[in-house]
Amino acid sequence: MGWLQSLLCPLKKLWDRLHSSHKKRRGIYILYKDVKSCPCEDVHVLWSILVESGAAPASLPSK
Repeated sequence: MGWLQSLLCPLKKLWDRLHSSHKKRRGIYILYKDVKSCPCEDVHVLWSILVESGAAPASLPSK
């Protein structure tokens, strides 16, 4: 039975890693939607600085 666990353990780690990165991207997208709907110009400026610095995923538009 140990061989089954040794086979499934790396797969579980991979699944957890893929699933957690999906949650992070989803969180960034939710934040992007909130920033986009915010009427305050300062928030938009700060978001553009964040995107230009490379801290946010490049797949999101800058405004």
